[in-house]
Amino acid sequence: MRCHHPKNERIKRRYLQYMREARRYSEDTVDAAAAALARFEAYTKYRDFHAFHIEQAIGFKAHLRDAHTGEPLSSATMYAILKALRSFFQWLADQPGYRSRISYSDAQYFNLDEKTTRVARTRRESAFPSLEQIRHTLTRVPGQTAIDRRDRALIAFTLLTGARDSATASLRFKHIDLARNLLNQDAREVDTKFSKTIVTSFFPVGEDIQSIVVDWVCYLQAELLWGPDDPLFPATEIALIDGKFFANGLARKHWSSTGPIRNIFKAAFTAAGLPYFNPHSFRKTLVQLGERTCKTPEEFKAWSQNLGHEKVLTTFSSYGQVPSSRQAEIMARLAQPASSTQDDKIVEIVQEVLRRQNRK
Repeated sequence: MRCHHPKNERIKRRYLQYMREARRYSEDTVDAAAAALARFEAYTKYRDFHAFHIEQAIGFKAHLRDAHTGEPLSSATMYAILKALRSFFQWLADQPGYRSRISYSDAQYFNLDEKTTRVARTRRESAFPSLEQIRHTLTRVPGQTAIDRRDRALIAFTLLTGARDSATASLRFKHIDLARNLLNQDAREVDTKFSKTIVTSFFPVGEDIQSIVVDWVCYLQAELLWGPDDPLFPATEIALIDGKFFANGLARKHWSSTGPIRNIFKAAFTAAGLPYFNPHSFRKTLVQLGERTCKTPEEFKAWSQNLGHEKVLTTFSSYGQVPSSRQAEIMARLAQPASSTQDDKIVEIVQEVLRRQNRK
C-alpha cells in the first residue's frame, strides 16, 4: 500500500523550505504544516497534488468532523489543520506545473463554515498565577541540593524577567548583568521568538524574588566557578548506578529542549498544592502587574518593550485580557459614583496608544 508520492514529497520539501526561509516561520509552525499535509495525503491515498480537486477538500472537511481517535477533533484543531492546507494550496496554485490545474480560489474550499470558525477562533480565558501563588510555590521548593537551588531560581527568574522557556533554556551566564539588573537576550546566542534581541530590565516583583536569582548566579560563579559561556540554567547530570539512572547534580550543558523546564514548574506547583501553571503564564502575571502599576502611556510602553513586544497593542490584545472575576469587580465599581481609579489610567493609556496608531 502506497504511503507516499515522490512528486508530492518534492513539492512539500520546497514549500516547507519556503516557510522556513522566506516566511521565517518557527519549526513548530513548519512541523504543524507538515503534519496537516501528511493527514490530507493519507485521506486522498497519496494522490498526486497535481490531481487536486475541490471535492477532495470538501470530503476532507467531512472526514475531520467524523475522525474519532478517542475524542472528536475540536473546532480549533480542525481550523488549524485546514488553515495550513489552505495556505499550502494557495502557494501551490502559483507554482510552475500546477498553475493550469489549481486556482487560488480552490484553496478557499478548505474553509470551515462561519459558525465553526467563530467557535474555533474564540479567545479562551487562560489561567495564570498570582504573585502570591508564585511566592507560596517558591517556599515549597527545597534548597538543599544544587538541583533544588536551580529549580527554585528558575521559577523566580521567569517571574523576574518574563523570559520565554525557549530563551531560558539557551541562556548563558554572560547574558545576565546583576550590576545593572539586566538580561540581554542576544538573538545570536539565545533562542528568542522571531530571533529578536531583547534587553530586559528586571521587573519590580520584589526583592525576595530577585535575591533568589542573585544567590543562584553567585553560587554558579563563586562555588562552581562557571564562566561566561556556561549555561545559566544547566541540565541535570544523569548517572548510571547499578543499572539504574539517577540525577547526579548539574551537567555543564544546556537543556536540549524546554520539556524539562515545564516539568520543573509542574512538579513545583503540584508540591505546593496548586494547579499547574506553565512558564509562559508568568508573562500574563507580569502584564496584569503592569496594568495595575503603570500610570502613563510611556510607562506601559516601557513595560511592554521589556516583555519583548514591539507594539504595545500586542501586550493588550494577546496578554491583557481581563479575567472574568476581575471584570465583574470592575463593572461593580463602575456602577458607583465616578472617581479616578487605576482603571481610568489604563483607559487613558489605551486611548493614547490608539491615537498614536491612527497618526501613522
